[in-house]
This record gives sequence, structure tokens and C-alpha cells, in this order.
Amino acid sequence: MTNCCWMICFLVLSCFPRGYHASAGDSDPSYRACVEQCVKNGCVGERCFSQCKPSSDGSSLDGPLYTQEPLYLRWKQWDCQSDCHYHCMFDREKERAELGLEPLKYHGKWPFQRICGIQEPASVAFSALNLAMHFHGCLSFFTLLYYKLPLKPDKRPFYDYAGLWYIYGLLAVIAWFCSAVFHSRDVDLTEKLDYTFAVALLGYSLILAIIRSFSLRGGPARVMVAAPLIAFTITHIFFLNLYRMDYGWNMKVCVIMGIAQLLTWSIWAGVTRHPSRWKLWTVVVGGGLAMLLEIFDFPPYQGLVDAHALWHASTVPLTYIWWSFIKDDAEYRTSSLSRKGTSSFTKGSRRGFPIYLF
Repeated sequence: MTNCCWMICFLVLSCFPRGYHASAGDSDPSYRACVEQCVKNGCVGERCFSQCKPSSDGSSLDGPLYTQEPLYLRWKQWDCQSDCHYHCMFDREKERAELGLEPLKYHGKWPFQRICGIQEPASVAFSALNLAMHFHGCLSFFTLLYYKLPLKPDKRPFYDYAGLWYIYGLLAVIAWFCSAVFHSRDVDLTEKLDYTFAVALLGYSLILAIIRSFSLRGGPARVMVAAPLIAFTITHIFFLNLYRMDYGWNMKVCVIMGIAQLLTWSIWAGVTRHPSRWKLWTVVVGGGLAMLLEIFDFPPYQGLVDAHALWHASTVPLTYIWWSFIKDDAEYRTSSLSRKGTSSFTKGSRRGFPIYLF
């Protein structure tokens, strides 16, 4: 249930177009002339690039030789066109800064300084921190259930939603890993992986929101909720990867699923008597404030930290609070169920206790 405002915002924003799209810097005549000249002779000023070395017939060797190299070498290096874009971009930005002009975006991105071949080092670092927080949260959740809380006679936890949260934690770790990889090197493969797991996590989160909010404990009820949403999510992922990367359609799908999820959790939060509901509201308010960083976008400071990177940073403490809420929910339900006993709980659920009791 803590999977509310900020996480929905992250997932929806992860579905927004972030690839190489037309920007103001792309049409700058000086920049375009620099790139064209660089691709031909392999140099920007006094800097020359071996991957742009022309062949005997005068054509660029970019591409064929580059794609023949092992993946780990390709990951560290940049092809001719990418290097030309990068160095021409920064040369042009230096000229603009001397003229007192504001920075421009190029190919949909602000000018970022590479570090060890990493395209957006700050976003990569904060994505890795979010991954670590999710991993720690999921691991501590498992430890709480099996080593600190009472178990059923068959050594299973009383908490009904443990397996669902394990899957969620795994998807979250993968999604943040793909986010880190995408920000380290923006190519077609990393973009598709980032979009794929963002959509997968968003679809699964909607399923989890419905199941938890309506206290669906029976297998048939859960299947009725999950089956159509899983089918839709998988179909949408195949559409993006195999047919067309339609950014506009993907954004609409993500927004609809995000709003549905947000409404589900908001209604639940409004009627619940959960003792840790204040953590939920902390996450909601914090997520809303963090969203301002995405709305009021600004260029990277010293070419390293931009608004998007700071937004990634703001989700790190929210992730800790989020998993803290999940663990509190496990303790709350385990305490209730262990006191009443499994048999009395089953009987009570058949009589129709309101969903917000747990």
C-alpha cells in the first residue's frame, strides 16, 4: 500500500519519452556543421577519434568494426557519431556560455559530462542506491516474517501477501537496475529494457494494489484480478518491443494504470485504521514534492546533476519509509491473525468483515 504516489510517479515518468528526440540544440547550425565535419575527418578541433578513422575509400569505419567488438568493449567505448555528438555539443555549449546564453538540450537530453564512459553518472548512482534500498527492504521483510514474527504450524507466515511482495521486490530491483543501465548508456537495447520493466512493475503494482486493498486472499479471486491485467501488460510490452516504440501510446497506458492504482490506494488510505498510516501519507506528500523536480526541469550543475537526478535521489529515503510501512503491515496483520487464530479468521472473513479492518 505504500506503493502509492511517489512510486507511481516514478513508474509513469519512466514511461515518458527519454530517447533521442528533436531538441533545440539539434537544429543549431554550428553544432550540425561540427558533427558533419567530425564524421568526415574524425576530429573536433584538435581531438581526433580512432573509431572515426576513414577507410581507403574515404568512408567512415564507424559501425561495422564497432559492432564486431565484444559487448564489454562496446559498452566502454562510443562509436564515431556518438563521440562527435558529445564533443561538438560541449564545444558549442562553451561558446554559448561565453555569450551568456542558457544551455540547450541535444537529442532530448541535457549536456552531461561522462565519467568512466557513463553518460549520466549522478542518475546511475542514485538508481543504484534505490536498487540497494529495495534489496535491503525486501531482505529485511523476509527476515521479519520468518525469524521475528510467529509462524503457522506449517512454518509459513501468517501474512497473506508475503509472496506478492517478494515478486514486487524482485521487479523493483530489476527495474532500478535497468534504469541505472539506461542512464549509463542510452542505446536502443537499454531503452527497451528500461521501458519494459517500468511497465511490468507498474502493471504488477496495480494488481497488488487491488488485491491488498480489497483483502483478496482466495486464489480464484486473485486470478480473476490478475489474469486480465497480466495479459494486457504483456501484450503492451510485446507491442513496444516487437512492433513499434510508440511513446505517446505508452505514456497514456502508464498514466491510466498509475491513476487507477493511485485511486485504489487513496480510497484504502482514507478508510483504513492502520496504525502506521502516517508513513503512507509521508510517502504521498514526499512524492508530491519530489515531483516538482520533474516539473521544473533545469540543466545539470557542472554537467553532472540535473533535476531528474535529484528526483532519483529523493526517492531513496522514500523507499526506506515505503518498505518500513510494508513491514509494519506484516506485523499488524500477523498480530491480528495470530491472536484470533487461523480458524476464527476464516470464519470471520466469510461473514464479511469490512476490508479496512486489516
